[in-house]
Amino acid sequence: MEWSEQDPSNCSVGRTADIVGKPWVLVILRELFRGLRRFDEIQEHLGVSAPMLARRLDFLVECGLLVRRPYRLPGRRERHEYHLTPAGQDLFPILAALHEWGDAHLADPAGPATTYRHRGCGADVRLQLSCTRGHTLTAGAEEVLPEPGPGARPRHAQRR
Repeated sequence: MEWSEQDPSNCSVGRTADIVGKPWVLVILRELFRGLRRFDEIQEHLGVSAPMLARRLDFLVECGLLVRRPYRLPGRRERHEYHLTPAGQDLFPILAALHEWGDAHLADPAGPATTYRHRGCGADVRLQLSCTRGHTLTAGAEEVLPEPGPGARPRHAQRR
């Protein structure tokens, strides 16, 4: 079955884009990966409005990417910190890929604002594609053969 014949409603890219493509989502996730956990810290660092940040954090909790954990400062009311779930942590390669692409194509003339280094040895971190047999793909998309998966269905099939 050719891609043009497939029903795209079961596409993992489309479903993922429905989540991470919403305004502010990727940069909120970046803040969490960088260690910010509290609403006021995230809001101050991003400059996003409180209502927008609250909506996005609620959305990310509903999607299962974040969990809320209560905390209380002495003499203050209970508040919540936000922590990545395992599903949220699995998005790190997406952010790293965007970071790598941005460094290559959009960084300031002086260079990127952040570098990713391996904690173990200090070398730069680079993403790479590999197959399940351990072969590293170097040319990119032209080395990848997309094929219909077990959830593929014809485009004109009835949707339930």
